[in-house]
Parts: sequence; structure tokens; C-alpha cells
Amino acid sequence: MHAINALRHALPEASCAIVLAADRVGFWRELCREHRFDSPAVIVGGDTRWQSVKNALDAAPAEAEVVAIHDGARPLPSATVIQAVTDALTEPTVHGAVPAVAVTDSLRMVTAEGSKPVDRSLLRAVQTPQVFRAELLRRAYQLPYQPTFTDDASVMEAAGFSAIALTPGSPDNLKITNPRDIAIAEAIMQLSAQ
Repeated sequence: MHAINALRHALPEASCAIVLAADRVGFWRELCREHRFDSPAVIVGGDTRWQSVKNALDAAPAEAEVVAIHDGARPLPSATVIQAVTDALTEPTVHGAVPAVAVTDSLRMVTAEGSKPVDRSLLRAVQTPQVFRAELLRRAYQLPYQPTFTDDASVMEAAGFSAIALTPGSPDNLKITNPRDIAIAEAIMQLSAQ
């Protein structure tokens, strides 16, 4: 709900849909009633993120020129992050845009011999929302699923649409992966409200 509100606020003219596992639709509808939340269209997802996005693309309006995909596990996308990815598509040669942040941890790559250091200055952690030209994204999602498709930019690149702009992400646009991440998100929300 937080992510949907952020997207609706930043992109008031855009249509929105939520993709859920079939067994979560009833729970979602109950939450919407409980919180008096106006749900966007609900689309039943698939067994993988790739299949869920494909289902959403199949249900999207045919006239859509741009598609933004956001993970519900990231409840705090800022208007600045959302605007940066959408603005990147004003450049006609850009196929898509993804928010990214610099990696701050030291990194090592596992090798057959053990491990070796990685130059973190060359790496970025990718976030959502990811925004793409709809026609190209639909074509990319005609590819068969591959386990290397960890986000939509990887699907686009596999289809040959590699002009993906990196726009500024935000450390506050965290992904809820572990229970402690909820406490961090709550702290960010409290600080933002001050």
C-alpha cells in the first residue's frame, strides 16, 4: 500500500495494477477493506517473478507506451527516485531505466581457487521501479524464462535491448527481505514524517 501510494502520487496519470499469488488475493482484498484502501486492478501472478511480470504485461493496456515495474518488497520508493527513472526515458535512444546505488561493502568473488576481491567502484545495487518502453518490454518477455532473469533489465538485455540508463536510487528504497528490515523501514518512515 505504501509503494502504491508513492507511485500514484508521483505518477498520477498512470494506470496501476498489483500482481499477487492466487492464494494471497483474498488476504489483499481484506487488507484493503480494513484500511479503506482503493486497490488497483489485481492480476494473478505466476511461479516466478518473470511469469508474474509477463502476466501483468499481458493484462496491460495495449496503448501503454511506458511500463514501470516495482517490487512490493520495496515499500518506500521516493518521488525523486520514481521521477528519475521516468525522466530517463525522455532520451529517445534509452530502452529503459533502473535506479541504482553504489555498493558500499567490500566484495569478494568466489572462484574455484577460493575467492578474489572485486572492485566495488564498478558495481551498483539495482532497485525498482524499473521503467521501460512498453513495446520493447513486451518483445523481451517473449523470450523463454531463464534463471538469470533476476529483474526486468536482465530480461531486456537478453533480448538485445541494452540501452538501460542507471538513475540515482536511494538507500531508503530498501528491500524487505528479513524481519529486521521492517524495523528499518518503520524508522525511515518515522524520520520522513518529522
